[in-house]
Amino acid sequence: MKLKNLKKKIQRLEKRLQDGPKKLARLKQKLQAAESAKAMKAARKSAARATAARPGVKKPSSVKKPKKKLNLSPERRAQLSAAMKARWAAKRAAEANAKAASTDNQHSAPGSAPQAPENRPDGA
Repeated sequence: MKLKNLKKKIQRLEKRLQDGPKKLARLKQKLQAAESAKAMKAARKSAARATAARPGVKKPSSVKKPKKKLNLSPERRAQLSAAMKARWAAKRAAEANAKAASTDNQHSAPGSAPQAPENRPDGA
């Protein structure tokens, strides 16, 4: 084997031996990070199951998504506003009618209920 080739082989081998421990340390660090991430995920999952299993416990409301702002023109915004106001007015009117009807039924005279006819054709 030529001297030049032998020197090159030795250099390559030395370089590989130097990079080996670095690569090994990097891989061990990655493994440790992956294991800790897996443990955190499992802990979070078990905590979520525990809170779901308890009745009457609400989820934290602090995780609300921010409201998305609609990109509306002023004309369209006014149109939607008018439609919503009309819908709410109709809803209030329906509730008022329902309340008025229920109070009318409660205050009717006790003898005003329809009575059964005495002479029925079936003879009962």
